[in-house]
Amino acid sequence: MIIITGATGFVGEEVVKQVRAAGHSVRVLVRDPRRASWLVERYGVELIHGNVLYAPSIEGAMQGAKCVIHLVGIIREWKENTFERVHVQATNHVVDEAKKSGVKRFLHMSALGTRENARSRYQQTKWAGEDCVRKSGLAWTIFRPSFIYGPKDKAINTLAKLVQRLPFVPVLGRGNTKIQPISVANVARGFVGAIRNDESISHVYDLCGPEAFTWNELYDKLQRILGTRKPKWHLPLPIARVQAALFEKILPNPPFTCDQLLMLQEDNTGDPKPAERDFLLEQESFDDGVARYLKRPA
Repeated sequence: MIIITGATGFVGEEVVKQVRAAGHSVRVLVRDPRRASWLVERYGVELIHGNVLYAPSIEGAMQGAKCVIHLVGIIREWKENTFERVHVQATNHVVDEAKKSGVKRFLHMSALGTRENARSRYQQTKWAGEDCVRKSGLAWTIFRPSFIYGPKDKAINTLAKLVQRLPFVPVLGRGNTKIQPISVANVARGFVGAIRNDESISHVYDLCGPEAFTWNELYDKLQRILGTRKPKWHLPLPIARVQAALFEKILPNPPFTCDQLLMLQEDNTGDPKPAERDFLLEQESFDDGVARYLKRPA
């Protein structure tokens, strides 16, 4: 039995799909079983009601399990869902329950760029969550994905719509920092491969694609795939910060936040080789992967 948190999300669904395809039974922790019933219909999982933000609600949920895959995370804060609560406190709750239930294996999703002295609160709290896992005494493996893309992603699909609909291509800042996107399928393959790979215990893996490129180059790639030729319009970061502060006050789902602007000012790249070697990941170019699901305008 494999326990999965965050199963209803973009990455979570792909992990559930691949874990089931590998022959494992799956139990998923969800806040609203009715809204998550599609996971039962589509993948034959067991649903159990529990909210990782509240430790009492997940008591007993991991009995009989051999591995926990902890995927819960947020990219922006809203109401009770703060970085501290979701990335640190919730991870502590899941780790504690795993230990009480006798679970030995723990696979944790962090983020590329996470480090102790990071500028952004997102990365700081991701580091604190990692620290909890590292000190847990469990047989842990930590994954740090880069920018994740796939047919159901909210990032590349949103950027593509902007490229298609606007008379220009909006770029935050100069667009010169680098990213190293990876497909959601390969992220899931890493987690599935680690379940039975004892050599990966106590290791932290970067999950990133085979090529790094700037945000400007990303938009160039999207334009080639979509068949558009539009000028870029760069929004200076000082202006973007003012806008982000306003967005955070009035919008539940702002287009970008002050914390994200901090991360945008540094490269988000890593070394894909260890994960490729240990989990037999077959990488493809970003252009080929995205072109399969992005459609040119009619």
